[in-house]
Amino acid sequence: MHIADGFLPAKVCLAGYAVTGAATWFSLRQIRRDRDPQANIPKASLLTAAFFVGSLIHIPIPPASVHLVLNGLLGAVLGYYAFPAILVGLFFQAVMFQHGGMSVLGVNAAMMGIPAFLSAYVFQFRHRFGSDHRTTLSVFGFLAGALGVGLSALIFFAIVIANVPSNLNAEAERSAVWILTLSQIPLVIIEGVFTSMLVLFLQQVKPSLLQSTVNSEQ
Repeated sequence: MHIADGFLPAKVCLAGYAVTGAATWFSLRQIRRDRDPQANIPKASLLTAAFFVGSLIHIPIPPASVHLVLNGLLGAVLGYYAFPAILVGLFFQAVMFQHGGMSVLGVNAAMMGIPAFLSAYVFQFRHRFGSDHRTTLSVFGFLAGALGVGLSALIFFAIVIANVPSNLNAEAERSAVWILTLSQIPLVIIEGVFTSMLVLFLQQVKPSLLQSTVNSEQ
């Protein structure tokens, strides 16, 4: 779901960096308000590595292939740490594997990081339904995981459709983007189920890992 270098015009890339800069500033500001900001760094580092590796695992879904994104999972578990984690992961993907690119780093980070924010809030909404019962965790874990990748796919679709280069067959390009976007639907379900299973596992072995900073007292 990465947008490649050279596809978007400079003004869109600059806008992406502006949005990413604002989101990063907001995230770091909220993290600094935490009682112990360094306590979550090991957890954030581990999930940054999982995000980095997830993009290298391709799932063939004809006529395309998709890869795990895990931004919903990062949002659910990391809260405000999710956006910096995704930004760092995307940076190393661009530098080491040319997955995405530096000119579109801001756009890709916003496309995956902002849905992670929303997934964090959705997952924390489970507290409105009482204690962390297995059913509640399972449902909101699924919603967080599915929302992250689903919303990213919609943003990807909107950005690409709005910026089809004039030298390409616009109709054919739009059809290809539609097919690619629809191929993400199985991934939405896969990531929702995976996130649901993981949060249930973490609740059993180390519940403190699910104490996201999104709704904590600062």
